[in-house]
Order: sequence, then C-alpha cells, then structure tokens
Amino acid sequence: MDTFEIDGHKLLKGDAIKLLKNIPDNSVGLIFVDPPYNIGKNFNGYKDEWESEEKYLEWCYEWIDLCIKKLKDNGSMYLMGATQFIPFFDVFLRKKLHILARIVWHYDSSGVQAKNYYGSLYEPILFAVKDKDNYVFNAQDILVEAKTGAKRKLIDYRKSVPTVYNSVKVPGNVWYIPRVRFRMPEYEEHPSQKPEALLNRIILASSNSGDVILDPFSGTFTTSAVAMKLNRKSIGIELDGDYFNNGIRRLTEINKELKKSKSQINLEVFHNAKTEESLILR
Repeated sequence: MDTFEIDGHKLLKGDAIKLLKNIPDNSVGLIFVDPPYNIGKNFNGYKDEWESEEKYLEWCYEWIDLCIKKLKDNGSMYLMGATQFIPFFDVFLRKKLHILARIVWHYDSSGVQAKNYYGSLYEPILFAVKDKDNYVFNAQDILVEAKTGAKRKLIDYRKSVPTVYNSVKVPGNVWYIPRVRFRMPEYEEHPSQKPEALLNRIILASSNSGDVILDPFSGTFTTSAVAMKLNRKSIGIELDGDYFNNGIRRLTEINKELKKSKSQINLEVFHNAKTEESLILR
C-alpha cells in the first residue's frame, strides 16, 4: 500500500520530490518541513549522509521550490534544518518568501553530554509566508504566560493610567519544548521525532479548522497526528515503509479515540437534554 486515507488525511509512501509534483499548486495552507539533516543519523537502516554538502543543498533547494509552489497565496511554511545548513536555507528562501521569524527550539540534554566542546541544545526553524500582508496567524490561540504581569505584577507607569503589564503574550522566537523521550505516551521509534507540543503551536498559529497541512518528510507523522486532533486536514509523505505503516497505525488509533470521545460527548448532550425535558414536563 502506497496511499492511505482517513477522514481528510492522506499518507503517501515514496520519494518526496516525486510525490510533491503530484500535489496541485496553490492548494496547501501550511507546510511544516523537517528534512533529513545530513548529519549521519540512521533512519531504519538508511544513513542520512550525502556525498557532499553541495549535493545535499541542491536536493534541498529542489523540494523547497516545490513546496513553495504548493502553498496558497496566504500560506505559511516552517522549515527546520541543521544549524550548519539553516543559513543556506535562509538565504535561498528569503529570495522567494518573506521570512517573518527565525525560531530557536531549545530543549534539555538527552543525557549524553559533550565533553570537549559546547553541545547542541537547540534546532532552528524558519517561519516564512508568501504574502506578508495576508497570512494566517491566530495569536489568541497560542498565548503564553507573561511573567512580568502574571507573576511579578509590575506596573507600566508610562501609561496615562498606570496599569499592570499583560499577564499573557504571543510567544517570542525562543521556544522551550522538551524532546520526546522513551516511554512518553507519544513516543515512536524514530531518531528525530518532533514533539506534539511543537506542532500544536505551529498548527494553531498558522492554520484554521479544515485547512490542509503538508509534511513532505513525515517520519513519525506527528504533523498529521496533531492536525487530526485540531480538526485540520493533512498530507504526509514518507519514504520508509516501516515509518509509513507506523503512521497508518498512529492516525487510525487517534481517529478511533476522537470518534469515541465525540460519541461520549454526544451521549452526554443527549442525556442532559433528556434531563432538561423531564424537568420541564414536571
């Protein structure tokens, strides 16, 4: 099976560049890209390493161009990459899209500490849009605590009426979100699984209910999983057969749980309505 569909979510198995060409242009509202980093990781027997940096960048530029074509006019793209390659992506991308933020996702150590140099505890993300005057950004859906107002209760005396600073704010461009660890409920066997919390913020901010979200290097299909939970649609592409099958299992389980929860909610509404009707008849 090379294609699997479930409730508006499509999983495709195969080469990202070939499959991206089959997706209609201007059809996707949000793209999240977490490609192989070219740092030698083992992806189920496939070593993430190109013969040269130049070859790797050529390959990346090809799928970046394809992704841009798939974006709607008000679409957004979040592009991850290794720290040594993200500057090249930045220069390439800013000629074609508007880069609005350069995000740092940082996390704690996995326990294997660097001893002779400074270990890496972050990954960069470029946030870019097609039209800087027309794009989706749901600020109210991603607000976080503003400690100046919420905890320290500092007062802004610059205002005509001195007022306590806001207790919530839009996140800055440095995000602390823990990595996925073994035995966590969302854990899948994959060397670079991204946490649902990371995708939750991105999808809430840059898409609306019913929008299509594309992930051309799906891996554990976290993008599709979170999209399903947030009532979006998705297209996920993955080359490896085992990861693809894991994605099918993951989305099938989530879909089952969501339908079960919805049925329970509907049942509670029905019972509440019957109770109210009974009270009225009395």
